[in-house]
Amino acid sequence: MSAARLDRRDVVARILAERGDTLVVTGLGSTTWDAAAAGDHRNNFYLWGGMGGAAMVGLGLANAQPGRRVLVITGDGEMLMGLGALATIGTAAPANLAVAVVDNERYGETGMQETHTAHGVDLAAVAAGAGFAAAATLRTMDEVEAWIPRLLGGPGPLFAAVKVGIEPAPMALPLRDGAAIRARFRDAVLGGRAEE
Repeated sequence: MSAARLDRRDVVARILAERGDTLVVTGLGSTTWDAAAAGDHRNNFYLWGGMGGAAMVGLGLANAQPGRRVLVITGDGEMLMGLGALATIGTAAPANLAVAVVDNERYGETGMQETHTAHGVDLAAVAAGAGFAAAATLRTMDEVEAWIPRLLGGPGPLFAAVKVGIEPAPMALPLRDGAAIRARFRDAVLGGRAEE
């Protein structure tokens, strides 16, 4: 188990503080709440029930919007469920995509059982092996700070696993209506130019 005990809310808030017009896809549960706590944004696409799909949604968005930066923020349990996404992203090699995994080594949605990352599975090594341009495990805020410019603008695909503590954070619920989330995000991305 990791000795690092970064605060997940501090990490996500710091990453999003300089996001500009970055499009952000969040995994279900805690990373959605973390992003909402940092400030709801029309460029946030919250996945409420798609466990395992955040990275692939990010890839689709990066491919559809090659002129925009796309950042996926998800948890280790969700990333482990969609592990094959790393191979697909590495092969597709979208330069505008970054994936940040907030890794507390727990399945937060089902009772805080340990994930495989608590037993040595190295998600950054998997991403590197899958062909990501750069991948790292971040354990200090100095490391997070050094990676923020890369996550928000470096040539990708990029991957960062950020080791955080298991302390619970208050729930911060953003918009929960899937159709409304889709419509708001679509308008933010396309500026009302989409055809119905």
